[in-house]
Amino acid sequence: MGEAISFNRDIRPILSNYCFTCHGPDENARQADLRIDIREEALDYGAIEAGHPDDSSLIDRVISTEDDSVMPPLDSGKDRLTEDQVQLLRRWIQQGAKYETHWSFVSPVKS
Repeated sequence: MGEAISFNRDIRPILSNYCFTCHGPDENARQADLRIDIREEALDYGAIEAGHPDDSSLIDRVISTEDDSVMPPLDSGKDRLTEDQVQLLRRWIQQGAKYETHWSFVSPVKS
C-alpha cells in the first residue's frame, strides 16, 4: 500500500484547490448539498467510501470523461486533476480516508 497518506500534507491541498469552492464550508456556494471538508458529511453522502475508492463517487467524478459529470466541472476554469492527484486520492481512501485537524487549530507542542 506504500507510505501513509497525510490528509493535511497530501489531500487537503487537492480538495482545497479543486473541490472546496463548491463542496466546502460556504453554504451559499455549496452545490448538490455535498460538503467534503467534513468527513462525516462526505461519508454520509457517499462521496467517500472509506477503504473503497472504487465505490467512492469522488473518484468516479474526478476520473469521469463525461462533460456533465466530471469534477471539477468544465466551466469552473480549473484543470482536471492529474493522474498523480487521482492516485493520491485513491490511496488515501483505500487507507481509510482519515481527516486531520487543520494545522492552525492544533496547539503547538514543545519539542
